[in-house]
Amino acid sequence: MPAGLTTDLYELTMSAGYVAAGKHQERATFELFLRRLPRNRHFVIAAGLAQAVDYLLNLRFSGPEIDYLRTLPQLQNAPPEYWDILRDFRFTGDVWAVPEGTILFAGEPILTLRAPMIEAQIPETFLLATISFQTMIASKAARVVEAACGRAVVEFGARRAHSPEAGVLAARAAYIGGCVGSSNVEAGFRYGIPVYGTAAHSWVQAFDDELESFRRLQQLLGPKTVYLVDTYDPLEGTRRAASLGEPLWGVRLDSGNLGELSREARRMLDAAGLKDAKIMVSGDLNEYKILEMMAAGLPIDALGVGTDLATSSDAPNLSAVYKIVEREVKGRKVFTAKISEDKQTLPGAKQIFRFKDRDVVGYVSECPTCDQEGMAPPVPLLRPTVIGGVLLGALPDAHHARQHARESLDKLPKVVRSLYDEDHPYRVEYSQELLDLYEDFLANLGEART
Repeated sequence: MPAGLTTDLYELTMSAGYVAAGKHQERATFELFLRRLPRNRHFVIAAGLAQAVDYLLNLRFSGPEIDYLRTLPQLQNAPPEYWDILRDFRFTGDVWAVPEGTILFAGEPILTLRAPMIEAQIPETFLLATISFQTMIASKAARVVEAACGRAVVEFGARRAHSPEAGVLAARAAYIGGCVGSSNVEAGFRYGIPVYGTAAHSWVQAFDDELESFRRLQQLLGPKTVYLVDTYDPLEGTRRAASLGEPLWGVRLDSGNLGELSREARRMLDAAGLKDAKIMVSGDLNEYKILEMMAAGLPIDALGVGTDLATSSDAPNLSAVYKIVEREVKGRKVFTAKISEDKQTLPGAKQIFRFKDRDVVGYVSECPTCDQEGMAPPVPLLRPTVIGGVLLGALPDAHHARQHARESLDKLPKVVRSLYDEDHPYRVEYSQELLDLYEDFLANLGEART
């Protein structure tokens, strides 16, 4: 795991300042949430909590790292005790979070962290990076899988991800979002994600004869054989693959007019008695191209999606923020909020209460009840995960997170799962108690200014 220096410099200058001001042990509550949803997105799927918790529980500053920080001009005035605090740094706070795979909307906390100020401040950069990236990819994967209408989608994006580690985490997040697996072997090793892949065009080009390359592949892989048939002529490649008969899984088309080619490939496979052989397509696919393929009724059984999925190229970032919402000062609770234009936040630690037809974001201590007789009580989504620096129990793995995401998506109205920017947002409200708290905060802020 990354060490303590995996953060922005201002997290460390502020933490030194907290020590100098005697505020570093003052407990604070921060919330990580999305200000707004990206274009054409009506929801996100929370992911990345496992890596966030692992980071918090293992966050340390080594001797060489502290020696480096001592050389920075911005920290030359840091109090001497600051370096001792970094040397003994351990996370002792609390984390409440939604389980990975939970459907969320703008303004809803993904994670709430309560800890001494210095422990709450330093993790900001890492928490935002890992949670927003994996949430972005999981949400993109859900869109691709939705477009595929039940066909299997394999994540193929490691070679186009923004780093090797990003490729591994993208594979994990895509699996949570609904992909059946990934081409990334490291993701399979770490997280138990099913891995897929057989051979590239270079395999065919390494032989003088295409048919011989197919024969050798079949000898190696048996019923797992997938022939990549478009190195030279896709239909001739399909004919040669079909001539070898069973065992095989099927063929993959990676270029050309996938509609025409898939239909002709299906005809050729069926004519050779290979009715169970499957057709996989790949090559710069995204949810919109896939949706068109499905609408055309193409005989496609599986899809490999790479670049567009591993980078979420149409929405490559999330407006995730990490903001302080309250402090404890000498046993007294002090609420905090930001009121600048377009970047307002609401004060107070929050809870998300999920009703059957809407979400209500309320103050953490609220106990809302159903407003309709016979309706099930709301479900609080943020759950205790780490208390006093101790993990309460093993977090659900990627398989359970994937199942949770699938069950959550199935409960969403179909219009909310739309791939287009239609005016049908999910209903999210703020409780009256939370709104009253904000009004009190503004009133107190106005009195303090006068």
